[in-house]
Amino acid sequence: MNNKESFYPESRFGGFTDIDGTVAFYNRVNSLLDPAQVVLDIGCGRGSFKEDQVTLRKNLRILKGKTAKVIGIDVDLSAKENPFIDEFRLMQDYSWPIEDNSIDLIICDNVLEHIDNPDRFFGEIQRVLRNGGILCLRTPNRWSYFAIAATIIPNKYHAKVTAIAQEGRKDEDVFPAFYKCNSVNKLKHIMKKSGFNYVVYGYEAEPSYLSFSKLAYFFGVLHQRFAPGFLKPAIFVFGRISKETNTLKDAFNQNK
Repeated sequence: MNNKESFYPESRFGGFTDIDGTVAFYNRVNSLLDPAQVVLDIGCGRGSFKEDQVTLRKNLRILKGKTAKVIGIDVDLSAKENPFIDEFRLMQDYSWPIEDNSIDLIICDNVLEHIDNPDRFFGEIQRVLRNGGILCLRTPNRWSYFAIAATIIPNKYHAKVTAIAQEGRKDEDVFPAFYKCNSVNKLKHIMKKSGFNYVVYGYEAEPSYLSFSKLAYFFGVLHQRFAPGFLKPAIFVFGRISKETNTLKDAFNQNK
């Protein structure tokens, strides 16, 4: 019996725990989908979750076929091989290859921590989302134990350390991390500034990063159960943008 099954025995039936972060995040994403939507997957990657042995979790992450179109953008050309997108576009600079006001829902899953200019990043989100469009974002918390460790460890060693902490994680799926906008307070601030009606909150799943040691995993379970929200390892963000509100604010500020 592995660590997950020892501490979360329900995972023996279906392969996932009651607090699985991916299941929780994508359950809510799926509840927001509509067949007519155009979805943008930021940092879509090569679709490595196709290797996930948990069928429910994998199916929740597949949005292709549930909406009119899923567009994936990424700085890595290998992402064009992602089988779960309808169309791939390569990102070559800060301006995304996406038309203004053309997207209904954005998925940004474990990408924000790799962004070195969050203001510009959220500016692009504002630009491409239609009025009433939805942002679904998940990112590591800057103040979590593994993010602090990632900050201390030089980027060139991240792939080796991650391979030890997360069995099966491949080098090509590990990228430099900056954590410029990875706290609950910073995300609340930038979501408000960007014109979103939003919710931002900490979330903690089972401590998969600590699977290499039963003792470490035990302390991770204690952290998961008792740590306050602002220290939870993951942050979930859901928001709906109102561009009319932003337009009114801009007009007011110009007339002051």
